[in-house]
Formats: sequence, structure tokens, C-alpha cells
Amino acid sequence: MDVATYLIQCLNAVQYGLLLFLVASGLTLIFGIMGIINLAHGSFYMIGAYMAFALQPLVAQYLGGGFITTVLVCIVLAALLGYFLEWAFYSYLYTRDHLQQVLMTYGLILVFEELRSIIIDNDVHGVSAPEWLSGSIQLGDLMTYPTYRLFISAVCIIVAVFMYWLLSRTRLGMMIRAGASNREMINSLGIDINQLFRVVFALGVALAALAGAIAVPVSSVYPGMGNAVIIISFVVVVIGGIGSIKGAFIAAMLIGFVDTFGQILFPQVAGVLVYIMMATILLFKPEGLFKQG
Repeated sequence: MDVATYLIQCLNAVQYGLLLFLVASGLTLIFGIMGIINLAHGSFYMIGAYMAFALQPLVAQYLGGGFITTVLVCIVLAALLGYFLEWAFYSYLYTRDHLQQVLMTYGLILVFEELRSIIIDNDVHGVSAPEWLSGSIQLGDLMTYPTYRLFISAVCIIVAVFMYWLLSRTRLGMMIRAGASNREMINSLGIDINQLFRVVFALGVALAALAGAIAVPVSSVYPGMGNAVIIISFVVVVIGGIGSIKGAFIAAMLIGFVDTFGQILFPQVAGVLVYIMMATILLFKPEGLFKQG
């Protein structure tokens, strides 16, 4: 592997890890902080991707916007969907045991997949990147790199900084962390914990949908795409430490590098390298790399 190829694979690993963090950060909010085992989180990634595919012609016709406007519309619609789902279904799961949470959220996966099949179809569809993000950019004298992949990385970094600021530097973040630890105490302070959790859940759904929407120009949209994401997202949350945004970021980057270079250097066992890494880390740190915070 020459230097240029090595650097390109490093950038691919960073881009994959950042995109994985975008999905896993929403799962960290819902699973790690709110305590719900949400197997349907991958479906929100799929919904974001399919909305980016299906809404782009409508957005261009009625709003006069392109891909970026479509992504913003997807985020808003996903947040509204998340708010409704928390009110209609998830709010009843906080006091239920994990088995009931798993059954309920698995049922939602089946519902979302059936609705996708009815509304769209079961074919694979591609979505083009906007013209101003297509092509490649020159990085030094050694290599060129796809502009759209750099765009994905930039969006994910902005979201990661925003999440860190929101949870660790704002009053809302303090209330979220306190509410996750003691709901009764937050209620006694006059804060509507139900409304607060509804907003947090909507934010988690919007993050997953954003990841799906910006990923489609490089991954296409296809049936079952959410199922492939949810397993690796749970691995990120477990390795990073349940409820830790910082841990999710570090874990996602580790997985990005292990998966990318594993497929190049050890293609025969690439599929299990991430899980071997997870088992090794949990052997020495059963609580994950970082505690909640």
C-alpha cells in the first residue's frame, strides 16, 4: 500500500466513523440516557434516507431547493415524527422491562419496513450528490479525494461539537442528564420531564435521519438498510460506554479504522474484527471506555 492509498483509506475510515457516530449519538440519547432499548433506531436512519430520495423532486418543485434543502426538510419531518412516536408509543415504555421494550420496538421495525414497501417499493435507488459537491478535490501533491465524502465528515464534526456543547455546556443538557438519573427530582423542580424527554427523543430521531439523508449519495437506498446500521450502532454505544457522547465518538472512530483497514489487510476475517475488538475492550472495561457524561 503506497502513501496515497494509505491516506485515502484513513480519510475513508474517518468518514465512516463520523457517519457511524451520527447514528450512534441519537441511539446514545435514547438508549444510554433515556434508558429505552430502541431496536427501531436503524429504521429512523432508513426513513431519513428514503425521505431524501422521495422528497427531492417535491422540494425542487414546491420550494425551489436542491439536496441541502431536502436534507433540512428531512430533519424537520423526522423530528416531528420522533416527537409523535415518543408521545404515542415510547412514553409508555419508561416503566416497562427490557423485554417489553424490545418487543415493542421490534414491532415498529416491521411496521416501518411494510410502510416503506407500500409507499416506495423494494427496488434499490440511487440519489445524486449536488453538482457543487460532486467530483474530487486535490489534497496536496499526493492524491485527490471525493468532495462529497469530505462534506459528510464536515457535517458530522459540526454535529459532534454541537452535541458536546448541548449536553455539557447548556442548561438543557444539565436537565437531560439530571432527568435521566432522577425523574422525580426533576419533576419536583417544576420541570416537565415528559416534555423534556419528548424533545430529546425527537433530537435522537432527527440525528439518525440526518445520517441517512446525507449517506444516500454514497450508499443508495435499499430495503433493510436500517437493520445493517442498528447492530453496529449498539456496538458503538456499548464500547463507548452507555450514555457517553464522548465515548460514542471515540468508539465510532475506532470501528471506522478497524473496519476499513480490516477489509483491506484481513478480508477473510474483516466481518468479525469489530466484534473481537468489542469483546477485548469489554473484557478489561466492562462499563465501556467512558462512563455516562
